[in-house]
Amino acid sequence: MDEDFKSRPSCAYQQAGGSSKRSTVSEEAAAMSLWAKAQHLGEEALQQVRAAYGDHFPIEVRHFLAGWLEEKMWPDFDPENPSYEHYAAELVQAMINELENKASTMANTDELFLVKMKLNDSITMFKTRYANNNLALVRIIKHCLSSDLKIVQQYESASASRMMEHQQQIIQPQQQPQMMHNLGSALEATNAEITTQIEYLRSRTQKTAEDCRHIEQQQESFAIKYHECTKVNAQLQHLATQPRTPINLAAEAKWKQQKELLENMLSQFVASVLQMRLQLSDQLKETISLLNALQMRVLDEELIHWKREQQLAGNGASHVQTNLDSIQDWCDALAELVWTNRQQVKEAERLAAKLALEPPGFVNILPNLLNQATQMLSSLVTSTFIIEKQPPQVMKTNTRFSSTVRLLVGGKLNVHMNPPQVKVSIISESQANSLLKNDKNVKGDSSGEILNNTGSMEYHQATRQLSVSFRNMQLKKIKRAEKKGTESVMDEKFALLFQSQFNVGGGELVFQVWTLSLPVVVIVHGNQEPHAWATVTWDNAFAEAGRPPFTVPEKVPWHAVAEALNMKFKSSTGRALTEDNLRFLGEKAFRAGNSNIQDYSSMLLTWAQFCKEPLQERNFTFWEWFYSVMKVTREHLRGPWTDGSILGFVRKKQAEEMISSCPLGTFLLRFSDSELGGVVIAWYGNQGNGPAVSMLHPFTSKDFSIRSLGDRLSDLQYLTTLYPDTPKDNAFSKYYNPFRDNQPPQKNGYVMPVLVTHVPGWDRLPNGMPSYPSTPQNMFQPQSPEGSVRDTPSVVSGVENPASGMSTVMEL
Repeated sequence: MDEDFKSRPSCAYQQAGGSSKRSTVSEEAAAMSLWAKAQHLGEEALQQVRAAYGDHFPIEVRHFLAGWLEEKMWPDFDPENPSYEHYAAELVQAMINELENKASTMANTDELFLVKMKLNDSITMFKTRYANNNLALVRIIKHCLSSDLKIVQQYESASASRMMEHQQQIIQPQQQPQMMHNLGSALEATNAEITTQIEYLRSRTQKTAEDCRHIEQQQESFAIKYHECTKVNAQLQHLATQPRTPINLAAEAKWKQQKELLENMLSQFVASVLQMRLQLSDQLKETISLLNALQMRVLDEELIHWKREQQLAGNGASHVQTNLDSIQDWCDALAELVWTNRQQVKEAERLAAKLALEPPGFVNILPNLLNQATQMLSSLVTSTFIIEKQPPQVMKTNTRFSSTVRLLVGGKLNVHMNPPQVKVSIISESQANSLLKNDKNVKGDSSGEILNNTGSMEYHQATRQLSVSFRNMQLKKIKRAEKKGTESVMDEKFALLFQSQFNVGGGELVFQVWTLSLPVVVIVHGNQEPHAWATVTWDNAFAEAGRPPFTVPEKVPWHAVAEALNMKFKSSTGRALTEDNLRFLGEKAFRAGNSNIQDYSSMLLTWAQFCKEPLQERNFTFWEWFYSVMKVTREHLRGPWTDGSILGFVRKKQAEEMISSCPLGTFLLRFSDSELGGVVIAWYGNQGNGPAVSMLHPFTSKDFSIRSLGDRLSDLQYLTTLYPDTPKDNAFSKYYNPFRDNQPPQKNGYVMPVLVTHVPGWDRLPNGMPSYPSTPQNMFQPQSPEGSVRDTPSVVSGVENPASGMSTVMEL
């Protein structure tokens, strides 16, 4: 490199207020850092980097001038400001000088021969293409650098996000906000990067539109000159028939000179138009290629990611990461750009047909570009017909349900000008497979009858959304397939098929579109719901991208099952499961009660173990037990569970060991192993025969509907301390509903009785006082119901009716 040039700043840089001090080695290394990072990206990210470069600015120039470019392309230089044209010219000239120095110092070896040729070709291209528009080249270079920076930042953010996701199980609750902040930063980087690419493609599209207009003007000028040349030829032909007089010979010489001049001009016009056509074709090819790469990213990554999040939301995940409105903005921009470039290809074809100038051997790429743009448009329209609000995945016949479908490109393509009709049907798994194999007959088939299954898409101007909401659909009938082996109706999956037809470009293009809902399990009775949710949960958690409908693995690692169960439980009850809770569930799922296994994470759990095979010495499955626990917690214990007052996932023997070393009156709450949805109170007390651990017979949802957990604990006054050392009233007093002695009658004249939990033999405290609230006086005394006692080794609770003063043991 020329030493004088290195130490001499460009005039533009000086006038822009930059320092003229020569960079140190460390500064040069720092300037190289962006390109050095870009070279270490993954293959997919490298493809995105390459997409920003091309004939307009070769990537080889970026590589060999990396440090120089990153140093000189200062952020306060505005290439959109025409007043910077002088500065831009000096900057471009300095870059060309730098590039010439770099090329001249390269050794003439076989390895560098092609690279040297490419750099020299780039120098020539810069001098010819951007001679009168230096700002355009500066704008392109700044865009390339900005794109590199965004991709590097996104890659680093994504890497950080993957690390955080890998460590999610050990992240403490107080660290969650920071994790969400980092995820938000990654999303912002993605949004910024895609927006930058769209703006670049928009500027390219505007440039090719100007090129089309310029070509048309040149062709019109050519036609005028050609017409003039035709008139000259006509004059010469006329003179050829006239006598060869001096006047005619002078006129002939004059016309021949005029003809030669016009023919030279026409030859220049032809060469110029041909060159512009070739450049336009190349520009359109590159723009469509870049559009295709960006469209694939938006549809195959961002939109698919959103759909996956939507499916996980069916298991309780927070569906907040990718905003569908942002995806619509990207898709709208892509639709507009693809359509505009398609129209430009057609315009280029029209101009070529209007004036046929192609030399022999010329290969016309415009038809292929038109087909490619049309295919991209088709893919964009069909892929963005999505289900914004999924129908219920456990669907009961003769029950009303709703769903919403939306077209993300409806506004820009003016699809709403002819409002599309959408029809909904339900199809089986085999029909869904046939549909994906392009079996057109399937679109008319269905596996059931749905009421209110048609609607018109409406365009909402304020939100720019084209959608239709089905609010009153109802499944009347369902046709089921034959069952094999242990299959049940709750294993059978269906899907809702949404179909429509969209007209684009005033009917120029017609697209038949359809989309499938997430898998649906159809039930006819409430008792089928738990197993149906097992099918849905397994499918939502373990469905793989691009699967044939609706295949799922038969066995999965426990850590994946644990993550799904935790997601489901947290969404349903308000608090996540702990590592100890998940270890307890692993032990139960693998039927490993007597083993010493500490880590189940790598063990494979089968679908049969999950919800088909009953637990040991039980008549219910693992999933039925888990679902019933989750249901009772959601419906009756959400507050205490969220507070952390319910341990829940504790074995009977473990509970005895935990509280037997505590003071008398210590208790804990655990989920029953033998009773579905049962909650057991285990306490350490002394009934006169010495201290011992007792277990109260499990309370179920039915019991809690009669009297809440808080009130039942309030009734049992010998329970004083929640394990390990929390006073009972501190933990549960906010859930008490105390009754008053002077209870006013209801509007119908009746006085409501109050039921009090009572355990026979435990009705008095050590000081001899009653262990349940005093009986109110002067109250209406209803007939007490007949009592019954369950056959169980646990202590049986009863209810004391203060209104009657009679102690009655009831089945709870």
